Amino acid sequence: QLVESGGGLVQPGDSLRLSCTGSGRPLTPFGMGWFRQRPGEGREFVAAITKNGERTLYPDSLRGRFTISRDNAKNTVYLQMYSLQLDDTALYFCNAGTILLTTTAAAGGYWGQGTQVTRR
Repeated sequence: QLVESGGGLVQPGDSLRLSCTGSGRPLTPFGMGWFRQRPGEGREFVAAITKNGERTLYPDSLRGRFTISRDNAKNTVYLQMYSLQLDDTALYFCNAGTILLTTTAAAGGYWGQGTQVTRR
C-alpha cells in the first residue's frame, strides 16, 4: 500500500514537500513516480525516479520547480515543489512501477489514494 502525505492549502509562491511511503511493501524494487489530476481531467505525469535514484525525469513545464527524490532506507519517495502556482492545484498520486521513457513516464500498477494540494 502506498500512503501519500504532505498536501495542503498554500499561498502563492509557497513550497511544499509531498511524501509517499510504502506501507507493508518495499519500494526499492520499483521505479517511482508522481502524477496529478485536476477536476475533470486525466492524470498528468509530474516526476519519476529510477529504483536506485540515479535518473529523474520531469515534463518540461515542471523541470526546475519540482524535484523528486527517494530515501530507500526510509522506504519513502518525496516530491519537493517550489513557487506553487494556481495550475498546481490538483490531487497528487504516488505511483510504484513507474517506467521512465525518453521524455515522459508510464505509470505502473500501484497507486496511492492521493493527497490534495490547493493553491489559494
